[in-house]
Amino acid sequence: MADRHNRDLNRIPAPLPEPLPSKCVDTHAHLEIVTNTEPDHEDIGKVLADAASVGIDRIVQVGYSAEQSEWSVRLAQSWPGVLAAVALHPNEAPVVADLEGDLKRIESLAGHEKVRAIGETGLDFFRTEPELQERQRYSFVRHIEIAKKFNKALVIHDRDAHRAVLDLLDEVGAPKKTVFHCFSGDSEMAKECVAKGYFLSFAGTVTFKNAPHLREALKLVPSEQLLVETDSPFLAPMPHRGSLNTPAQIPNTLRLMASERGEDLSALADSISVNAERIFGSFWS
Repeated sequence: MADRHNRDLNRIPAPLPEPLPSKCVDTHAHLEIVTNTEPDHEDIGKVLADAASVGIDRIVQVGYSAEQSEWSVRLAQSWPGVLAAVALHPNEAPVVADLEGDLKRIESLAGHEKVRAIGETGLDFFRTEPELQERQRYSFVRHIEIAKKFNKALVIHDRDAHRAVLDLLDEVGAPKKTVFHCFSGDSEMAKECVAKGYFLSFAGTVTFKNAPHLREALKLVPSEQLLVETDSPFLAPMPHRGSLNTPAQIPNTLRLMASERGEDLSALADSISVNAERIFGSFWS
């Protein structure tokens, strides 16, 4: 994942959008890739201040490796309104030198008061070759077990593996609070997820012209199962696709979501905030 991360650091940040009428939350961000700093660095403060200036006052910082998950916990300890999720990314898990050791590190972090989710974990058949997919599946199962052991939410990365992810969740049993991060399925998958009580989180991809299937899926999700995220620094929403994404870009995605669903923007922001608090708990304690 390092090459992808380095490429995104070279991108120009998207300009700040018009502020939201109500406060909302970015439920999935990777701020260490945005700033490439220590978690208490002033550059983090600037990213958080920019987000707050447009109405995004809470952020879930999400792990993808043992080291970066530890960084995420330190970030959540350093700044108000930030919580952490910890995990080995499904592309990271099959290639680490000591998978069992890294899984133990994730489990040791899972009980921390600022860790409110286990993620991002899951399956990715786009980047992981077939001979490593069983190791990836094993890691996913272990993360599910950790989430249930500590009664934490599960944050799922699913790329080109929709059926496999859904079947595995059925097989081992999904945690009570399960989030499909950056939902990438179609309307039929959305219906199945909704029926099973999963939460669907939409990123900037829902604004892309080539993603009508995401907009159709978006319309089917009940308001009480809906989230929004940036996945920053990736996937900046239109009209700034290709720019460095930050939590401050949530308003652009949220406005598109409100328009597609025919909902009031402020009401949508409020309902997503409620959902985030139901899943992750209070961001201020």
